[in-house]
Amino acid sequence: MPAVTVENPLTLPRVSAPTGAVARPVLAVTTAPSGFEGEGFPVRRAFAGINYQYLDPFIMMDQMGEVEYAPGEPKGTSWHPHRGFETVTYLIDGTFVHQDSNGGGGTIQNGDTQWMTAGSGLLHIEAPPEALVTSGGLFHGLQLWVNLPAADKMMDPRYQDIRGGQVQLLTSTDGGALLRIIAGDLDGHEGPGITHTPITMIHATLRPGAEITLPWREDFNGLAYVLAGRGAVGTDRRPVRTGQTAVFGAGGSLTVRADESQDSNSPDLEVVLLGGRPIREPMAHYGPFVMNTREELQKAFDDFQKGRLGTIPAVHGM
Repeated sequence: MPAVTVENPLTLPRVSAPTGAVARPVLAVTTAPSGFEGEGFPVRRAFAGINYQYLDPFIMMDQMGEVEYAPGEPKGTSWHPHRGFETVTYLIDGTFVHQDSNGGGGTIQNGDTQWMTAGSGLLHIEAPPEALVTSGGLFHGLQLWVNLPAADKMMDPRYQDIRGGQVQLLTSTDGGALLRIIAGDLDGHEGPGITHTPITMIHATLRPGAEITLPWREDFNGLAYVLAGRGAVGTDRRPVRTGQTAVFGAGGSLTVRADESQDSNSPDLEVVLLGGRPIREPMAHYGPFVMNTREELQKAFDDFQKGRLGTIPAVHGM
């Protein structure tokens, strides 16, 4: 799980929770069911079973892989529409190519992120490059859906290409954790992702036995999803493992700890930390569209069927 790393985290800025911050309690720990997406790549549904009041403004998140493909096996998605939200694809291992009908797109790999604001609507496709299909190889990543408030749902689409080398790197007070800020702010340090809905997205790697207690905005919710490894969350050390999501309650700091012993195939605890300011608006979600009312959903389907969300480019390079 390379993503972006450094040889000596102690060379990085350090972050810790302020004295007196109220620790966020752990409200629940859920286990993601497995399924398939697109043309058949395996995913874990990270938010399945979690009440939306604790997710808002996040809609869903899939962990794609981790899977070692044989030659000819790598798969992606076909062309499909979106309206009313943003998709964030964070690739940890492997290579993915994106293209959309608004002219956005590019290739991401090993710690890169593509941030697509669907807004008023577009068509897009994500697939491995032909070379990876031919050779096979390791593939692992995340796709996160972030809601847009009603005022922004019909904004112009936008694409952000965030290279792994652009993320803000921090460490814990003892250097036992590497924190990669993809978007948002942590203790005055900002990630490169430009968000319409205020959020924070961090990929944290904790060495065995390491613990982090981070300041967390009190107007944000708090979620921790375990990509790999075993550990504990909260001051009462609630156990978590690969494929589980911890839901935090209110407070000004959150705590994650890695177990002293990890599996040989996952030497560290790998966690994605998410927080966002709840939108608190009605949500109508069906398939690739996230709107506020059923009438708006129907309009999105009608516009898609009539070709108003764009057309597939004649040459798409996939």
